[in-house]
Amino acid sequence: MFLEIVTPEAILFSSEVDAVYVPGMEGEFQMLNHHASIVSVLKAGEIKIRVKNYNIKEKFQDKFVKTTDGKLSLTINSGTLELSDNKAIILAD
Repeated sequence: MFLEIVTPEAILFSSEVDAVYVPGMEGEFQMLNHHASIVSVLKAGEIKIRVKNYNIKEKFQDKFVKTTDGKLSLTINSGTLELSDNKAIILAD
């Protein structure tokens, strides 16, 4: 699936990914390729991205942490998620 993470300042991440884990209001949930369409509000927490190859602009690299299990992690305060047609867009604060 294609994932884009957008903040008011810039597009932080834009790439094909294997899976995305997000902090939903009722708890963390995962989305994989061809997941059903969904719109969700996100609470403070971590977005975790399972991806093989990625390219993050140098000025945003400090916002992401590589976890011990090989995922990329981005901490957010809140956000909104829309997934449709195998493309996920996260508007994050």
